[in-house]
Amino acid sequence: MADTYSSSAPWFERLIARIGLVPAYRLHNAANIGDADPAIFEYMPAGYLADQHPPAKGRNKKFGGYMPNVDRGALWQGTTAQLAGLYPFVSAAGAQVRGVPFGRHMHTAEPIGLDPAQWLIDGLVTNTGIWCQMQPGAGKSTFSKRLGMGLVGFGFMMMVPGDLKDEYRDLIEAMRGDYFALGRGLHSVNPLDRGMLRPIIAASIGVQKNRLVETARARRLDLFESLLVIGGLPRLTPTWKLFLARAVDITQDGTKDNTDPTIPDVLRVMNQGPELLRNVLVVETELEYRRETREIRNALELMVEGPLRGIFDRPSSFEITPDTPAIGLGLSSVDRDTNEVVAAAMLCAQSWCSSVIDAQQVSGTRRNIFIPRDEMWRALRAGHGLVEIMDRATRMDRKDGIVTAYSTHSLTDLDALATEEDRAKAKGLAARNGIKVWGGMDDAELRRVSEISPLTDRERALLASWQAPPTWVPGLAHPGRGKYLIKSGSRLGLPVAVTLTETEKVLYNTDGAFDTITRNTVVERLRRAGAAA
Repeated sequence: MADTYSSSAPWFERLIARIGLVPAYRLHNAANIGDADPAIFEYMPAGYLADQHPPAKGRNKKFGGYMPNVDRGALWQGTTAQLAGLYPFVSAAGAQVRGVPFGRHMHTAEPIGLDPAQWLIDGLVTNTGIWCQMQPGAGKSTFSKRLGMGLVGFGFMMMVPGDLKDEYRDLIEAMRGDYFALGRGLHSVNPLDRGMLRPIIAASIGVQKNRLVETARARRLDLFESLLVIGGLPRLTPTWKLFLARAVDITQDGTKDNTDPTIPDVLRVMNQGPELLRNVLVVETELEYRRETREIRNALELMVEGPLRGIFDRPSSFEITPDTPAIGLGLSSVDRDTNEVVAAAMLCAQSWCSSVIDAQQVSGTRRNIFIPRDEMWRALRAGHGLVEIMDRATRMDRKDGIVTAYSTHSLTDLDALATEEDRAKAKGLAARNGIKVWGGMDDAELRRVSEISPLTDRERALLASWQAPPTWVPGLAHPGRGKYLIKSGSRLGLPVAVTLTETEKVLYNTDGAFDTITRNTVVERLRRAGAAA
């Protein structure tokens, strides 16, 4: 850049010569060099000519005016770590694509990979639990299905213990997995069935065999306690826990060829009332025993004679292959029943799936497992204490190699739980998940979410903008469908947009009941109605 000076003193010329500048005539609206004033010099870097390098303000030629000359800026390159002090990057970096390619960052378009297991190994999260929450129809099922299909491709086994709407059936069958519809006149499952664990116990010896037997026994006792709570009983006291444990042991000892008992078998032992059971209750007469055990026997009787008859009161009617990529137990036949019936069905299905997990852990074909849990609150709200039972089971997910994805529409589901203690534990269960996936929600729900997961003002505004279309014009895509904010701790969230393939649009569709409802068919129906009138 040139500077202009009006001094022609010898000392000034010597000074500028020492720093590499040479004098050049500056033109003042002159048509030729002869009109220039030699007493006024423009000093420019050596090697440059005035005609080739005009000053910053440009040359003010006659009838032309100034035309500024802007020097080309210098280009500097560096890493984000080096340049962060000079330029504060406000866009958060994405996640490494190690695992399931989930979607693209909405601001940078970089691919985002979601892999809870790999994130645990990399130290990004402390557990593999996922909490997914958004409005109905915004993509909650799509999230679980894409993640599940991707994890299966990387060697996981997908397990759906209680599909109330049969929405995972198409996906599981497309992956060549095993899907069994449970219900009246359909398949049945024995929740006391040790399944794949039975031959392993038979082949084991010593300490390992005792450990497996005790593991299966403890799982049965947990199931029975849950069923009794659902049946209306309070949490079992130590006396009734001992009574239940002895009833299960007596039933197992009375089976032939080490087969698995059923719920009616346990109920039959309770009705008979052997001496070991009477000693627990300290009763002497038959009438005293029947009065003391009336409630617990009637609660189990409902499993045999009530709405669940024919589903969980007989031996399992199916078997799975050891290397199946996915397992699903459909419960759509009880979806419209009461919460107590749905809760009992979900817990029985979960107990059977847990036996499969136990067998996976001790066999030579151990695999990691992905479990999507939809509508879980329908089971937990059926009785006091069920939250604690589920909470106790999920604390072992990291040890057992399990990735669990909980899905819900609103944290207000917690308000329907039986007691304040259950509601507090349920909030802890939600907050403890290492990964949170949020979708579109209203301001009231955002305030509840902020209690368990910190959100910035920009993140709150983004989620609020996804809750509803801006206009009432039909045909516009919902602004929140297929958009997710992935959070972990206090890190900035990853806003991700998911684009489905044509195959995925078919497999993930949960609105199949409305496929025939189109604008054209409605118009045609109105036309026919008018013609008939």
